[in-house]
Amino acid sequence: MNHKDLHKFSAAGFLISLGIIYGDIGTSPLYVFTAIVNSQPISNILILGGMSCIFWTLTLQTTLKYVVITLQADNKGEGGIFSLFSLVRKKAHWLVVPAVIGGCALLADGIITPPITISSAIQGLDILYKGLPTIYIVVAIILALFLIQQYGTSLVGKAFGPIMMIWFTMMGVLGISYIIHMPSIFKALNPYYAYQLLAHDPNAFIILGAVFLCTTGAEALYSDLGHCGRDNIRVSWVYVKTCLILNYLGQSVWLLQHQGQTLNNQNPFYTIMPSWFLIFGIGIATMAAVIASQALISGSFTLISEAVRLNLWPKVKINYPSMQKGQLYVPSVNWLLCIGCLAVVAIFRRSERMESAYGLSITIAMLMTTILVSVYLSRKKYPSYLVYTFLVVYVLIEGSFLASNLVKFVHGGWFAVMIGCILFSVMWTWHSARKIRNRYIKFIELSDYYEIIKQLSDDESVPKFASQLVYLTSANFTSEIESKIIYSILQKQPKRADIYWLVHVDVMDEPYMSDYKVDFLVPNKLIRIDFKLGFRVEQRINLLFRKVVEDLVKNGEVNITSKYTSLNKYKIVGDFRFIVLEKVLSKSHNLSFKEYFFMEYYFLLKTLSLSEERGFGLDLSFVTVEQVPLMLADPEVVTLSRIHTH
Repeated sequence: MNHKDLHKFSAAGFLISLGIIYGDIGTSPLYVFTAIVNSQPISNILILGGMSCIFWTLTLQTTLKYVVITLQADNKGEGGIFSLFSLVRKKAHWLVVPAVIGGCALLADGIITPPITISSAIQGLDILYKGLPTIYIVVAIILALFLIQQYGTSLVGKAFGPIMMIWFTMMGVLGISYIIHMPSIFKALNPYYAYQLLAHDPNAFIILGAVFLCTTGAEALYSDLGHCGRDNIRVSWVYVKTCLILNYLGQSVWLLQHQGQTLNNQNPFYTIMPSWFLIFGIGIATMAAVIASQALISGSFTLISEAVRLNLWPKVKINYPSMQKGQLYVPSVNWLLCIGCLAVVAIFRRSERMESAYGLSITIAMLMTTILVSVYLSRKKYPSYLVYTFLVVYVLIEGSFLASNLVKFVHGGWFAVMIGCILFSVMWTWHSARKIRNRYIKFIELSDYYEIIKQLSDDESVPKFASQLVYLTSANFTSEIESKIIYSILQKQPKRADIYWLVHVDVMDEPYMSDYKVDFLVPNKLIRIDFKLGFRVEQRINLLFRKVVEDLVKNGEVNITSKYTSLNKYKIVGDFRFIVLEKVLSKSHNLSFKEYFFMEYYFLLKTLSLSEERGFGLDLSFVTVEQVPLMLADPEVVTLSRIHTH
């Protein structure tokens, strides 16, 4: 499908958008007002001001920044912080910093969102069954959710849209049922009340951190651009926002009817439900919470797969459990998220305490998106004053939210920051070590060796290593080659072959590009293939290489029939062997302490990650791995004096 067609509105697209995108932001009414009121007595200004803050946060943050502005930054139909980074990374090298920080913050958010949304929904059972140990139900749901990931969610995914449609409609209807008793509540949409609350309430800073929870799912809007399309997101957001505001207004009415009291473990979301409907409401809320969690888990898988392609994360196993576009499963990330979610439940136990850990990481992600979007807008030649206005306004808004969320640090925010820092250390080390490694890879002129390679191929005194010998090269230009590859062919057990192949992979900024070009450096002796693959394309070099060779044979451009007389007679195809050069750190004092630390950490991560040959999807029975030292310094000059014996 053309990515432009994806952006057109359709009823099916509308329903898919409801099911995929709005889980996080759509379940926020479960806990936002309880976080705002907290243990304070309910007062007129607290509720009207809180409602006003919610409305204007959803308008300025979600609607204006994400739905109107950020959705413009689509990378051939794809969205998300790494897609955005791919669009702007050529502008400046430092842009990798906000991209990595934003990516890590989103992953940290993926660990905190499932426990808080599922706990908030399940805790509604407290109203019906006093003293019920809901924590065990929460743990069971989280475990089940992570267990089913490996089978793909396309089957249950079809039900997500209709369930979320019921969820939003239910919220809107419940809100209206209270608004009709106090239509004057609409005055709370006036920004005057937000100003009054924030200017005069001594707890304004803490309240602002609670208000922010209403927009935490905004980043998911942009991340799922590729699944839903811009028009579907924009139209569905009108419906979603209307239902959210109606529900928040309904909760406000109930709260104003209880002025002077404290919440005392009551949740306004459930108290506005008729008692006969409560069990159905809790059931629908639980399903919505599971869908919200599923969206974040899927988003985390996509994020990691993009990070791997962009060389920001160690190579990990990625499975494709169904034929559905974009659906993937990353086992290592799945179980890391599962352990993280269970740790959140074990540490904080109840959703009210989890709110303290929530919000801090996502504010950081939003700030990073603001920086990248402002660079994108300037690249698109928007007037400078508009770009700077956007940057200043949103840095101020999100900076205020960040400052207010920092208050939560000691109460649980430390957990999100700790997770984010661990993830950042992995991404930054992988990125930095690769740069250090590339600095010390020595490239030499390939044309100097054309004649030697040709003669080696024809030299029958050297035992044949393989009919077709394939090397993966990181040289960007056809004129160059790593000295280590030439060393491997000519000196480290000279390797005679009928044809030598050099394969290079370029990760492109377009998400789904799959192109290749072929250079016949020495006809029928030395051939180079350059793959140009999008950052969302799986690098299955085994399959891709085989397809290219088949095409070349079909076009009569290359002959891969075995040269052995007995096999050639029957037109038997020669064998293929891939040589993977694994770089190991040589003992050297040429690195600074920081660089040495990065390289040691990098090699530790490498032992935990997928090997080069598995990462490129090579058939292990056709692979030879050769260890080569990563020479980080020229050999020291050694002076020796010979003692002559008479």
